[in-house]
This record gives sequence, C-alpha cells and structure tokens, in this order.
Amino acid sequence: MRILFATAEASPYSKVGGLADVAASLPKALQRLGHEIRVVTPLFRRPGETGPEIDGEELNLPTTWVGKELRVSVRQTTSGRVPVYLVDHPPYFQRPAVYGEQDDLDRYLFFCQVVLELPKALGWQPDILHGHDWHAAALAFGLRNKAWSDAFYRPTASVMTIHNLRYRGPHNLVDMLCQAILYADVISTVSPTYAQEILTPEYGEGLHTLLGLRRDRLFGILNGIDYEEFDPATDPLIPAHYDASTPEKKAFNKAALQERGSLALDPSVPLVGMISRLTEQKGFDLVEQVIESYLESGRFQFFLLATGEKRYEAFFQELPRRYPGRAAVFLAFDAALAQFIYAGSDFFLMPSRIEPCGLGQMISLRYGAIPIVRRTGGLADTIQDCHLDLSTGNGFSFTEYTDWALREAIERALAAYQQQDAWRSLVVRAMNQDFSWHASARKYVEMYQAALVGRS
Repeated sequence: MRILFATAEASPYSKVGGLADVAASLPKALQRLGHEIRVVTPLFRRPGETGPEIDGEELNLPTTWVGKELRVSVRQTTSGRVPVYLVDHPPYFQRPAVYGEQDDLDRYLFFCQVVLELPKALGWQPDILHGHDWHAAALAFGLRNKAWSDAFYRPTASVMTIHNLRYRGPHNLVDMLCQAILYADVISTVSPTYAQEILTPEYGEGLHTLLGLRRDRLFGILNGIDYEEFDPATDPLIPAHYDASTPEKKAFNKAALQERGSLALDPSVPLVGMISRLTEQKGFDLVEQVIESYLESGRFQFFLLATGEKRYEAFFQELPRRYPGRAAVFLAFDAALAQFIYAGSDFFLMPSRIEPCGLGQMISLRYGAIPIVRRTGGLADTIQDCHLDLSTGNGFSFTEYTDWALREAIERALAAYQQQDAWRSLVVRAMNQDFSWHASARKYVEMYQAALVGRS
C-alpha cells in the first residue's frame, strides 16, 4: 500500500507537541510492515536562519496561488529510511512560529495545495492520503474535488486523524475540521475512548452531531511511542542507564534530578514529575488546588517542566520560592530535561480534563515513573488502576474531575510507595508494558483498507 502522510510538524524537522512524534514514528512502523510511505511537511526556519542541512534533491513544483503562478521548492530527504518532502516556501514558513501567525489559515491552505499537487509531479500515485489535524483538513475536500476532473486522484482514499478536536483552525468563520469530518473517507482519533467521547456533548466541542453522522467511519487507534528513542537503557540524555531488570538504578537519576532542581537530596521522599502545557485542559486548576498542602507537609517533591497560560505560570513560578527544596519549576520547552524528568521521577502526574491520547504516560511507564492520571481518553486506555496490594495495574487513576478525587488517587499512590517490595514489582511491571507502535500500526493498516473499500 502507498501512503502519503501530510502533517504540519514532524520530528526532527519541527516539533511543537506530540503530533511531531507521531509523524516521525508511525511511518517507520508502517514501513516495517512492508508499506511504501512518504511524509510531506513544511520546512520551518526562523527569520534570518538558513535552516537545517538537507542532503537530498530539490524539486521546483509549479503551482498557482491567489491568482499568481509561482514555483515552490520541495526539498527531498529521508528520516531513517522514510522519504520526506519539505515544503520550502519562505514567505509562509520562514516565520518565528509553527502556529500562531496571523495568516495561519492561508499558510496551511497553501500547504494543502502543494500536498495535493506533489504526487502527480512525482509520478507517484498514493492509495491513501493521510492528513493530520486542521492544518491538513482541507485535503479531504480538495482530493475529492480534484478527482471530479482528474483521473489520477480517483483511486486515492482520504484519511483524517483528529489529534485534538478542540483545535479546529485559526478563524472563527472557517471550521477546517468540519470539512474533513464530512468529506474524508474515514476519520480517526488517537485512542478508542476518545473516539467514543467526542460523540457526546461534553467532549464533542459542538461537533458531536456531525461526528455521529459518520460514526460508522470513525476509528479510535491508540498512539504509540518509539521504543528506540525512549529507552532508559540507552538514552544519552539521562545520567544513569537502567532497564526493567535494574530499576534500582533509577535512584541515580532521581538524585541528579533533585540536584538539577535544587531539591533536597532525600531518596525517601517521592518525587512527582509533570511535563505539560499549562492549560485548564491539562488539569492545572486541580493541581493548583492540591499542590501546596503536599509541599507544605513535605510529603512529596514536585518537578514541573511546562509553558502556557500566564495565569498558571504566575502561580507555579512562585512555588520554588515559597517551598524551597520541595518544588522545582522550569517554564520552558526543553526536550533533554523532559527525558531527565521521566528517568528521575517516582510518579508522573497527568490529571487531564481532556486527553485525546497522551504520550507522557506511555513514556513515563517506559522509564518506571508511575502515572497518576484522570480516567479519560487515552489515559483510560493505557493506565489500569492498581489493586490495593499492588498485584495488578500500572498506575493510579480517578474519574471525577474534582480536587477530592485527585487527592484520593495521590494518597493511594503515596501509600504504595511505602511498600518497598510491592513497589519494585509495580515499577518492573510498568516498564514491561508494551505501547510501541507495532500493534497500533497494524490497526492503521486495517483502517486504510476500510477507507479504500469505502472509496470504491
């Protein structure tokens, strides 16, 4: 099967969130299954920068945009063994930000036009055109529109993956996702639970009725993580390597993380890590309500790496001053520090109001940091609540979105930390979980086959 991935961000060329990780790792997993896959994404550069060195060839693609004929540079390279096409158009993509520019709607409509014209220019006809989030949502209608007049496009089926329904486009008069929901041959979300949640008024963001009309073409497939990239046995970004047979070596990373955050060097105090965007969607209003009582009593240490809404930044940046040696807060994006937090934390906190999939809980399991999560979306699909004797489960979860429910989960987690032998078994069990792309990639192939059947 020939598959063309269209995505606004793809690691290592650009990264804002988890979409970049998915766009980097899922194509590799599909390729390992024997499919021919290519990725197309913008080549972002900051003003004045020359950008990354690209070893591959350059294609000058003729197109017409807002009534003007122009030639677009598409740089060809590879990520691993996956062909990647980087749309190098400085007027739109040599900008300070991947998202948040005033002309984002124009930028990504232009990107979609280039994506549609690229396969024909290459002489390579995909079976599947797979767009991700609102930035590629116009592809579903665009493909169908082109197919009316050009036989080249008629065999290709469109797939649209919604990574977060809340993000629908930059203009309140143009809902890009509505187009894709209506015209895509199949629609997918990034976890089975989220696929069911968005059919309800609570999670559907006003689109639950429209989604309900396409429920027979709606799939929920859990994201995975790259087990080669996220491997505590080989990770070059952490001080001490370890695996499920040597979980006690995490203690070296914990001590180093405590030192990095100017926390008290006390191995007996559990360390709770968070890596997130500072938004209400991620549960930070609940964290605000409970965190100070735990820091005041010294029952755990807290290490936060995040950026986001100013009201939350103002609150959390005060914690290290008010609770010295007990709280560390870094308001930044720092991929290396993120790895360090996974490796050095005892617990990983994700009390999300909405979490379509989440990668943090999967990475934390891989590194033996036990998740404390709210049971929603992908968190519900990946974290099984621990039994009282810790003989089953891989984390601690709660359902009601209340500070009381969060406290109850934290209390159970802290009690478990005191059971030394059972705790070690829990950490080993967590590290042995398999959330690699292997199983999920096969489900994507099944979805692609369903899209082709629907197309015919």
